[in-house]
Amino acid sequence: MQESYEEKLNMLQNGDIKDIVIEKNEFIAFREVLVLREDFKHFSGNAKQGGQVAYTYLNIPRS
Repeated sequence: MQESYEEKLNMLQNGDIKDIVIEKNEFIAFREVLVLREDFKHFSGNAKQGGQVAYTYLNIPRS
């Protein structure tokens, strides 16, 4: 599954997709992959109702 997360993050970074929606039960595994990336601060998560998080890619890293 980690390879799939990395693939999705790359697609988001390249602009192939506009967001990634992560379910509550996937969050920990996804975050483990996300925080290892050099461009970690370019990803922004927005919590949704029901425990989902929608991630988008920012051209300017968050502080």
